Amino acid sequence: MFIPRSLKVKRNVSDDDKSGVAKKLKPQGEKLSSEEDREIPNVALLGEKTSAPSAGHNPELGSLPDSDGHFEAVCLGGPEQSTEDSCVPEEPVKSFAKTQRLAEPGEPVCVVCGRYGEYICDKTDADVCSLECKAKHLLQVAEKEENIKFQKVSSEPESPRLDAFYAYKEHSFILSLLDDQVENLKLQLGISVQGQEVPRPIIDFEHCGFPEVLNCNLKKSGYEVPTPIQMQMIPIGLLGRDIVCSADTGSGKTAAFLLPVIIRALEKRRTPSALILTPTRELAIQIERQAKELMYGLPNMRTVLLVGGLPLPPQLYRLKQNVKVIIATPGRLLEIMKQGSVELNGIKIVVIDEADTMLKMGFQQQVLDILENTPLDRQTVLVSATIPASIERLASQLLHDPVRIIIGEKNLPCPNVRQIILWVEEPSKKKKLFEILNDEKLFKPPVLVFVDCKLGADLLSDAVHKITGLQSIAMHSDKTQVERTRILQGLFRGEYEVIVSTGVLGRGLDLINVKLVVNFDMPSSMDEYVHQVGRAGRLGHSGTAITFINNNTRKLFLDIVKRVKPTGSILPPQLLNSPYLHEQKRKEQQRASQAQKTQVTGDNLMDIIKKHDKSHSQK
Repeated sequence: MFIPRSLKVKRNVSDDDKSGVAKKLKPQGEKLSSEEDREIPNVALLGEKTSAPSAGHNPELGSLPDSDGHFEAVCLGGPEQSTEDSCVPEEPVKSFAKTQRLAEPGEPVCVVCGRYGEYICDKTDADVCSLECKAKHLLQVAEKEENIKFQKVSSEPESPRLDAFYAYKEHSFILSLLDDQVENLKLQLGISVQGQEVPRPIIDFEHCGFPEVLNCNLKKSGYEVPTPIQMQMIPIGLLGRDIVCSADTGSGKTAAFLLPVIIRALEKRRTPSALILTPTRELAIQIERQAKELMYGLPNMRTVLLVGGLPLPPQLYRLKQNVKVIIATPGRLLEIMKQGSVELNGIKIVVIDEADTMLKMGFQQQVLDILENTPLDRQTVLVSATIPASIERLASQLLHDPVRIIIGEKNLPCPNVRQIILWVEEPSKKKKLFEILNDEKLFKPPVLVFVDCKLGADLLSDAVHKITGLQSIAMHSDKTQVERTRILQGLFRGEYEVIVSTGVLGRGLDLINVKLVVNFDMPSSMDEYVHQVGRAGRLGHSGTAITFINNNTRKLFLDIVKRVKPTGSILPPQLLNSPYLHEQKRKEQQRASQAQKTQVTGDNLMDIIKKHDKSHSQK
């Protein structure tokens, strides 16, 4: 009936104990009303007249109310325990949702009431908190199945069965396109692909031939039409090819790798069969939430979240529930691997999300240590906003015959974001920020303000609340995981009008309700600038990003002009007339001319020989 999350305790029993029934009274001794009894599924007791379990099968603990409203621990046959072991009384399964505690951040959540999902429903693999919620959940599932059958149109082609072997084949519509049409499509969408025997991009999710349940989940999650990265990356991933991909921030990369992960996990019976590594806890939590939305209703599809900052025992127990997909940060996963609590020899696909950030944070060796414990024939996917030389080196080390996918131009800000560059001296920054927050045209809560230090985030957040009266809060790495999760939930619910953050919110997270970003402190690199600006343009939404600059950021003047000017943004005259900018341009021209001189071509070959002979004769 249930797969409980609490660990079973075994003890030996005497030979004459053949009934396999142990009773335990519920502490409160609550009576069950006749109306409540009807909602709780019946479980057959193994009485004394029942024959002893056969060899290779042995009891598992369940519970149910007796005539007095108490609970009995019932032994149910289980294939993995020896016949010499018998069940031991444990805490009874909770009958009502009101007796269950609230879920802590990162713990499983009941699909019905939102409390702690202590149990797993044996029929749907969903997290539930009590017998009451299990009964309600099964009723909801039955109603949904009836609605799907009723709404199904007979003319629609049937999707592949879940138990059928899935093999991606290009759709007939895609095959009917001419090569020129495909190339023109890629050119218009900014899709650049390098590799051998690369499949054509899809135009619609139905071209993938996904199971009907997965197609329904895509529509419920808001995925109507694939984005450019999804068009090209999904068919390549479904074919099992290694991938290195780069796309604008907020372009839909998460769904692009999650769909191949789900299909590979469905194919394999071994658990776990897929691994997703992320650099931050917040990003891992977000990916697991999206994965659960897409996996809902698929058989035996369970995820586990392995991240630091959250209690370890619940994560270890979740690992034992035949999970298919591991979503983890490198540090916590290595810690669990050293304890011998997880084996990765069944992994068929590995995704390294935000790989460039992973390397910058110093996780390269940890990632390599983890991948050493996975099969050599695994599929590996590197996902990054940019593809620097460090990513290329990692790809050559880990990937076999990879396909490189680049969407848009490298390291350019998201085109959906209107960028405003303001020249503001340090003493005037707070005043300028308050002016923006009081401007009716610019102020669109929630506003995300980026600063370069944790103390600055706390001080500026307090100042915003005191001066403007807006609900403001600071976000940085010194906050506990519980606090950070609460702040993110408050951001999604609209509880905060201003969030002052360090770079912890600058990468990966889909903050789709953020329409205005203010870079109070200019980031130290253009790569970070691109990511922070992209928080205002997630998943195709439009937004505005305002950045304060002055002579303290003079090292990036030339990069700012190169990256921002092509978007049509008006740059401040203090920047365009800055002597630092002109000096950087002059040095760049010198390097370019020097590179041309050292390059040997047919035109300058004779000149190089003459110069060499002349210098040699002088010696």
